[in-house]
Amino acid sequence: MEQQCAAYRNADAVIGSWQSGSESPHFDIEGIKSAVSRIREPIHIVGGGPNGLRGLAFGGSIYHNSHVGQQGSYPLIASLPAVYPEWLGDRSFLETHGLRFPYVIGEMANGIATTAMVIAVAKAGMLGFFGSAGLSTERVVQAIDELRGELEPLGLPWGVNLIHSPSETDREETNVDLYLNSGVPRMSASAFMSLTPSIVRYACSGLRLNEQGRIVRRNHVFAKISRPEIAKLFMSPAPEDMLLNLVRSGKLTAEEAKLASRIPVSEDITVESDSGGHTDNRPLGSLFPSIVALRDELVALYGYDQPIRVGAAGGIGTPAAAASAFALGAAYIVTGSINQASLESGLSDAGKQMLAKADLADVNMAPSADMFEMGVKVQVLKRGNMFSVRAHRLFEVYRQFDSLESIPMDQQAKLEKEIFQDSLEHIWDETERFFQSRDPQQLVRAKKDAKHRMALVFRWYLGNASRWAIQGTVERRLDYQIWCGPAIGAFNVWTAGSFLEHPANRGVVQIALNMMEGAAAITRAHQLRTYGVAVVPEAFNFYPRLMSV
Repeated sequence: MEQQCAAYRNADAVIGSWQSGSESPHFDIEGIKSAVSRIREPIHIVGGGPNGLRGLAFGGSIYHNSHVGQQGSYPLIASLPAVYPEWLGDRSFLETHGLRFPYVIGEMANGIATTAMVIAVAKAGMLGFFGSAGLSTERVVQAIDELRGELEPLGLPWGVNLIHSPSETDREETNVDLYLNSGVPRMSASAFMSLTPSIVRYACSGLRLNEQGRIVRRNHVFAKISRPEIAKLFMSPAPEDMLLNLVRSGKLTAEEAKLASRIPVSEDITVESDSGGHTDNRPLGSLFPSIVALRDELVALYGYDQPIRVGAAGGIGTPAAAASAFALGAAYIVTGSINQASLESGLSDAGKQMLAKADLADVNMAPSADMFEMGVKVQVLKRGNMFSVRAHRLFEVYRQFDSLESIPMDQQAKLEKEIFQDSLEHIWDETERFFQSRDPQQLVRAKKDAKHRMALVFRWYLGNASRWAIQGTVERRLDYQIWCGPAIGAFNVWTAGSFLEHPANRGVVQIALNMMEGAAAITRAHQLRTYGVAVVPEAFNFYPRLMSV
């Protein structure tokens, strides 16, 4: 024993000794595995185990002078505090938004991220964004009223989505008008390829100085980005000419514009890696550090006195993925695909059952409805449906021909039978009625541009495919467009054999709590391994369990 302890004193930076209390230290595999899971207790790393192994201890007494050699005394190598899921992210993020957990529910479009989902996570100390993209103004108004009525009296946070609409700029402006007039406190800006006056107006409206002379925001923009050049726009002050134009048009005050020149457009930047929906399919491990480096460069350049927080999204479907995001330095994490499979999701039961069977490779890229003519793609579920194949077929036809009329009759017949299940003439009639109320300018353009008219008809299929998945339209099951990334496959592998394997048990809060608890447990396992403890591989696997807030 004395020889072992002498070896530890010589080889290790022993900081003292640990005297056991009611519980002896754990040196065996099962004991270490069990000790790693006790994340809410301070833990001591001690030497003196069999064959020079390091062990884990709880309680007892710590002595700065060596007591090694006394009965029940061991060389103390390190003492670590408890680890809580709440502590994994950035403290300023939690304080700014009034949260308990650094966990955000992403804004799955067409109301798939429902008000019920946003309310549930808000009451659990997390933040959710309602999926307003693609919905009518009336539906969005209804959702905002519900969220305000349910959460504002409780002082709980919430937000909605604003998706970039390059083909419908007026609609983007209308939505910002609605959000400002309705007092929407947070907005997740997604799929933006540049800064627009509407997003700048929302971010800068209501800026003021507090009693300490610091700039206070009324509106918070969460900018979801996947490219450094777009991140730079949101992490920089709004362009001076854009601010001046907004002041001239009466949409910002001179004081708001002045304050806006001293702060970034967004203080919450969500780095989106390989995700469902709009994505560049980039790995988080490569993308996140580059955005953080850019953030640090811009903070130094502009001398901001408040932090820019960088969160992580895309591919986060397991506690291990969440832990790795926090290890990269993420201030918060955003989940999407896995919430689409939850009870509160607006997706149909049939769609959720399809998601529950998905594996890692069961996703594919397909043309998007909102940016079809630009060739932009979204990531969708390919298992159990033909949507991605049929969507690609439509885009090929769009690129090959200049109008519906120029498509050979045999190909037209094939499209009508296999994809539209209706005549192209009737589809155009429906499309025309839709845009008469949503965006009449599209029809004006279609009369002048036959190729644009063809694009609108093809977008009818792409747009309805997501609605069929939400509504659970039985006869169009093969055409379901379900946005998801490989995270759903990883989630299904992780939950296999547990209560979360079954769609009926996948409450959005249960998913979130297990993700965060698991991330904390894996973080603890990694901590201990870096101190030389022989942590067994099983300690890095967190098995789902029923949890309460």
